Amino acid sequence: MQPLLEPGERMEEASSKPSVSLWGWISTFRTMAMEAYQRKPISHWILLVLSSGAMLVAFPASSLLSRVYYANGGKSKWIISWVAVVGWPLTALILIPTYFVFKTCPTPLNFKLVLSYIVLGFLSGADNLMYAYAYAYLPASTASLLASSSLVFSALFGYFIVKNKLNASIINAIVIITAAMTIIALDSDSDTYGNVSNSQYIMGFIWDIMGSALHGLIFALSELLFVKLLGRRSFHVVLEQQVMVSLFGFVFTTIGVIVNGDFQNMTTEARSFKGGKAAYYLVLIWSAITFQLGVLGGTAVLFLSSTVLAGVLNAVRVPLTSIAAVILLGDSMSGFKILSLIVTFWGFGCFIYGNSSKSKDSSQ
Repeated sequence: MQPLLEPGERMEEASSKPSVSLWGWISTFRTMAMEAYQRKPISHWILLVLSSGAMLVAFPASSLLSRVYYANGGKSKWIISWVAVVGWPLTALILIPTYFVFKTCPTPLNFKLVLSYIVLGFLSGADNLMYAYAYAYLPASTASLLASSSLVFSALFGYFIVKNKLNASIINAIVIITAAMTIIALDSDSDTYGNVSNSQYIMGFIWDIMGSALHGLIFALSELLFVKLLGRRSFHVVLEQQVMVSLFGFVFTTIGVIVNGDFQNMTTEARSFKGGKAAYYLVLIWSAITFQLGVLGGTAVLFLSSTVLAGVLNAVRVPLTSIAAVILLGDSMSGFKILSLIVTFWGFGCFIYGNSSKSKDSSQ
């Protein structure tokens, strides 16, 4: 039988327990972090930091540059969608050395694999075109918030096509992010540029949601490609898939630019562009570079870490893009948009938690 404690002693003991628990949690987390760090060479962590940085910097920069193009006199939707895939040789230049570093051979091509790359390339080109329409009519902060709905469509298409499991947290995330998109729709009056009509704003909203849905479908089909045809997910195989899809996307988009006559119109656009020809071509060149760097960063994060970390970084880059658009481009940040941003971030947290729980269950 334990001796009775005085009231003051009881309070002191009770108040000391939470602090011990907190320090114990911190100590456990620090131990786990050190063990994870020691399991991998320093080169692994350097590459992971660089890849994460590429995602957090390059993707928002690409989104802002698309808006800069339209805000300063650019009009072509095909040019911006073409710029998103014209940088595919950068990925190819990184892919080729991996064959020598990892002593691997290119994945043999067959009819089904080539057909899959063609279909994904076509869908990728269409997806970029939809997003181009969105950035033509919407502020960059709004467009990035709406594009976060691709997470919802990735989960839904993954469930129906790849048979991925849905748990309560992921379903909760789907509902929350959908609510965030509804909040954005309520703010259309204060979120429209002076030269954009209400009908164009609505079309931009619709194109952004459709592009996000198509992006989710592409993600699910890409996962199905790895499961059914490639059967593995090594670094060079992921890069091969990215190169081939971007190549066919580049082919389809180039045909669209030629048919639409936009290559001939580039000279006229450059002359009337605010800042001059040099600024016009620099915007397009850096748009191509930043988009490919973002894709490469995302690919490397998936390989070096996990889909959970990639999801965390995707969640972080949404507010980064919105805040950067407010600071650099003068986008409005109304109460509705701030609320939507908070709700979106909450939805991302639920999705990441749901995926981590699902991973733990499958590993047990």
